[in-house]
Amino acid sequence: MDITSRVEFAAGVEEVFAMMTDRAYLEEVCAATHARSFEAEVTGTTTRTSRKLPAPDVAAKFVGPEITVLDETNWGPADANGNRTGRVTMSIPGQPVTMKGAIELSAGGPGTIAQLTGDLKVAIPLLGKKMEQSAAPAILAGFRTQQRVGDAWLTRS
Repeated sequence: MDITSRVEFAAGVEEVFAMMTDRAYLEEVCAATHARSFEAEVTGTTTRTSRKLPAPDVAAKFVGPEITVLDETNWGPADANGNRTGRVTMSIPGQPVTMKGAIELSAGGPGTIAQLTGDLKVAIPLLGKKMEQSAAPAILAGFRTQQRVGDAWLTRS
């Protein structure tokens, strides 16, 4: 299932990139998603988060009441225009759920446009498509949470 979302930040690309690769920002995003517990780390231009979340109703009977979501973004260097692209991977350990895609930061809107595109896969015969449709809104809500937290973060900077 294709995933696409766009958010905008009132700051330049480099400032938004610095925010998105800041461990404290990632921790604020994890907390804002109502994670029961979480970890965030940054190594160079690679970010990783691990969050324990309540399982969606449609999945809970298969996975139990809680899931662990792992997110990793590997950011590339700025291009000639100062734009950045990160390769995004999301997975749920022990479950046949993955999302692979990209996040692009480019100048536009009030400062920076962050565009997420990805391919969500739930590899379960017969139920996969229904579970993808159920999981997609949560992924998109998580991306919008980055904007909400980011807007507050940038006003403090």
